[in-house]
Amino acid sequence: MNKKIKLMAVALLLTVTTAFAQTTKPAWAQMKMFHSYMSSTFHPAEEGNFAPIKAKADSLLIVAKLWKASEIPANYKPKETKTQLRMLVKQCKKISNAVNANEADTVLKNELTKAHDIFHTIAGECKKADE
Repeated sequence: MNKKIKLMAVALLLTVTTAFAQTTKPAWAQMKMFHSYMSSTFHPAEEGNFAPIKAKADSLLIVAKLWKASEIPANYKPKETKTQLRMLVKQCKKISNAVNANEADTVLKNELTKAHDIFHTIAGECKKADE
């Protein structure tokens, strides 16, 4: 009898663990890191404060490259995500170049908005439908 109880307990534990694993969405650390840089530069720029993007443009490019090099989680469409990540790195390079060339704030805002839109495409449209 004791053996049956142990087997039932193990079976229950496996069932609960499997169910939990299937409902838990994988975290994408590199995406979260990029988002922190994006939000700390984009939102101030929306309000006319370009100091954060001028200070963090190179870092934004670095974290975009790190994100692109990371493994794509299973709940994202790999082909679409890779394409968008390539576009994001390219756009972040444009931002870095614009900052280094002392481009006008309107140019920075335009380029940063494009990168922000690409980020949201990855975070939203590149996810698989069942997620």
